[in-house]
Amino acid sequence: MGKKLYVGNLGYSITGTDLEQLFAPHGAVESAQVITDRDSGQSKGFGFVEMSSSTEAEAAIGALNGHEHDGRALKVNEAKPRESRGPGGGRGGYAGGNRRY
Repeated sequence: MGKKLYVGNLGYSITGTDLEQLFAPHGAVESAQVITDRDSGQSKGFGFVEMSSSTEAEAAIGALNGHEHDGRALKVNEAKPRESRGPGGGRGGYAGGNRRY
């Protein structure tokens, strides 16, 4: 089973293909995804890479964490599981507006 890595401090022009090519010398890349803004489509400056094995993932972390790419020091570490946000879209509170009684 693969190991998912978080990659932060990416330049805003990097693509998933660029990310895959950056990690490929360190092992087999199963997937590479740059996270983009839903509305603008612009990179949010981070992404995820899934390596084939834990050994390859550790090699990539060792080689690329702190590595400068496009003038930025990359932050590479093991991705943490996504936290559940619960129902309701995360806004919470009263949906009735600004009424005063």
